Amino acid sequence: MILQIIIIMQIINIIQIINIMKKWQIFRQGVLEELPIQLGVFPFGIIYGVMAIESGLTFFQALLMSSIIFGGASQIAFVQLLSSSTPFGVIVTTVGAINSRHLLYSISMVEYLNKLSLSWRVILAYLLTDEAYAVSIRKFINHSENPILHYHLLGSGITLFVSWQISTLIGIFIGPSIPNSLNLEYVIPLSFIAIVVVSINTKIKIIVFIMSALFSILLRDLPWNLWIITSALISIIIGVLISNFRKGIK
Repeated sequence: MILQIIIIMQIINIIQIINIMKKWQIFRQGVLEELPIQLGVFPFGIIYGVMAIESGLTFFQALLMSSIIFGGASQIAFVQLLSSSTPFGVIVTTVGAINSRHLLYSISMVEYLNKLSLSWRVILAYLLTDEAYAVSIRKFINHSENPILHYHLLGSGITLFVSWQISTLIGIFIGPSIPNSLNLEYVIPLSFIAIVVVSINTKIKIIVFIMSALFSILLRDLPWNLWIITSALISIIIGVLISNFRKGIK
């Protein structure tokens, strides 16, 4: 009887070790797939660090903003508006409007993460930023049956978070010595386009991509950067309508 208990306990331990190894492998994949994108994230974080100090924020305020808001475009907008003495209400509204695109990310992720505990969903929601989403969503779509795939998003999200904090620090300390001629602000959108474009592999996705680009140009004068979420929503609705229309014809 004692021998049987020992054997059962050993089997349980082996299963637990295997599960840990599988989780670690998926986490590691998220980290490795996110790392190349940091070539674009790093310059963006440096730019924010420079602008934060120039706008009058202290070292700790600039660093805490990268930890609390954790959104490059919204942080840039925040310090730009702050430096121009914009009313606080307008600043908050603008930052919220820019970050509203994260609603679209969460909507597309909900079917993969809705079975997780609340603590897991809170952590992953915090880490669900542009580059982490772009890397992990492809994994979720192609391997949706994997119950521990959220470790991939955890890996990509943590990698991005650490990179963003480090680049912010670099921007705060050595950013002012970087020449403006480098135009580092253009690196991040180019890198993100490179990530997204490989997933545009169907006619409907191409249409949505083109419509999104067109509406972004047409609506770029909307206040509080609402063109970001508005152009995306309109394009998604058009894509859904076209998809339903084609299914109706069949």
